[in-house]
Amino acid sequence: MKTSPSQSSPLLPASPVLTQPIAALKSFKKLSWLLPLALLASCGTTVPLPAWQSVYPDTAPAPISQQAPVDNAPIASASPVTTGTVSSALPLAPVSLDSAGVAARFPDPSRRYATPGLQANRSQWTTQSEIHNWLSDQASASILNPGMQTAILTLGNSQGGAPIEALVLARTTDISPTGLAANGKPTVLLVGQQHGNEPAGSEALLVIARELAQGSLSGLLEQINVVIVPRANPDGAERDQRTTSSGIDMNRDHLLLNTPEAQALARLSRDYKPAVVVDAHEYTVAGRYLEKFGAVQKYDALLQYATTANLPEFVTKAAEEWFRQPMLADLQRAGLTSQWYYTTSNNLADKKVAMGGVQPDTGRNVSGLKNAVSFLVETRGIGLGRQHIQRRVHTQFVAISSVLASTARRASDLNILRSYVDKDISQLACQNQAIITAQASPSTRELLMLDPISGADKALSVEWDNSLELRTTKSRARPCGYVLSAASSVAVERLRLQGVKVVRVADQAAMLGERYQETQSSNGQRQDVRGAIADARAITRVEVSLNPGLIDVARGSYYVPLNQPLANLVIAALEPDSQSSFFANQLLPQLQSTIRVTALPQANFEELN
Repeated sequence: MKTSPSQSSPLLPASPVLTQPIAALKSFKKLSWLLPLALLASCGTTVPLPAWQSVYPDTAPAPISQQAPVDNAPIASASPVTTGTVSSALPLAPVSLDSAGVAARFPDPSRRYATPGLQANRSQWTTQSEIHNWLSDQASASILNPGMQTAILTLGNSQGGAPIEALVLARTTDISPTGLAANGKPTVLLVGQQHGNEPAGSEALLVIARELAQGSLSGLLEQINVVIVPRANPDGAERDQRTTSSGIDMNRDHLLLNTPEAQALARLSRDYKPAVVVDAHEYTVAGRYLEKFGAVQKYDALLQYATTANLPEFVTKAAEEWFRQPMLADLQRAGLTSQWYYTTSNNLADKKVAMGGVQPDTGRNVSGLKNAVSFLVETRGIGLGRQHIQRRVHTQFVAISSVLASTARRASDLNILRSYVDKDISQLACQNQAIITAQASPSTRELLMLDPISGADKALSVEWDNSLELRTTKSRARPCGYVLSAASSVAVERLRLQGVKVVRVADQAAMLGERYQETQSSNGQRQDVRGAIADARAITRVEVSLNPGLIDVARGSYYVPLNQPLANLVIAALEPDSQSSFFANQLLPQLQSTIRVTALPQANFEELN
């Protein structure tokens, strides 16, 4: 369909919302904000949000400063966080992970969980066919729950041909994406076992599915919709390996979408537009920590929300106050310990500990760029086999149940916030700065681990890369949009899988813009805080200058406007001089395939089928 010259979605003055996560939550002013926010959501222009109010509902726990262990306190000199579970290939020191002293720190919970994979005397986790049967059983049982609707979705197949399935649960008459969008309830997406050697999240999500369909959590569906993907990486689970069958870390593939597994999750997110996402993982207990620090990890759960450049400030604040703080209190009440997520590199000479990667490539960070509250929940598991599995599943169950309860409690607030953020990001086009690359801030931290023999706390002072506070290393003016050449169909397909709006240039046009000019380039590998990322591809590292001018744009080219809610994800994909970009990873054929458009284009566009 051809449109008139493009002046649709006029760009309005943008609000001064910060594009980086907050550095210190203690600085929030205690002012009322919910009523002005509700009024704002119905307005057509952007008005700055009032100062955040750190207030809980009457039924919520006391502020975490009064309840949580000191180790869970916000970090004064820092701010975001990232996901990244690690299966170390390094040899373990000759110390048993089931020493009596360590085991005594992790007694089994009083509740017993009974999925197929948790049965006594069983050596195999729940199989793919058992997951399908379990989801089918929950869908059947939900019929006895008046008003509940369920559906099993096949999202696609793994590289090995295994189906990737999801269970949708809601109290509504229409369980399709359109129906859930119309029912006014926020949708929560729960994802397990992106890394195949991390089973506790998958087993816990089977329990969550049962409790939502016919048990203690079913009442939450009065306020929320839930979509559950118990196992996102079936091939890795079958082989007990971190990566997909082709050796790719799918949790570093959520921007590029090179794997069918990541593509399946992207389609699901595009269609159901979750307001909250939880990614369930497990972390390495010994491995590098035993080699570097002579200690093993002590926490039941490591937690983190999205921490990458250009995140909406108020989504980060909601993640901290509406979700993380209640989650810490819920874990503590259950007798479980927690800490910010952290990891360390495979280099034994490097004693640094990092909160996690800040690249826009993990499920957690990409969901944040889609304006969702996004959480990583990691339990102590890699290297333990079946040891402490009941406690590991219990930890996941408590943490994820807390997220579901917080979403239900804040359902109306989340709808208002999402509406505001979507509008505000759309209206930032052609204005202000966009961050191209950023780094975590270096600091130091006192960190507790465990003596591997006695199980006693072992205090360590470590160099700490703080992902809660990003240091901008490169930024430039935010354009109005990008032109991609007609040969950029692969990049366009990947953007549209994410839910990005792309149109085609119907007639040749002239646009004010900037071409990229290479000033320096080299080959390399994508890196995260552990080291080289498992993706088997070299990248092109490029430095660029910008050449402005009036540029002829050919018919059949593509235009990606930034006056849309996913603009920050578009920037991560299309600015070429970052390691996660489409150009660096050969999804765009050449540097000249992309043009930054610096004024609203006067052109005819066609919708894509």
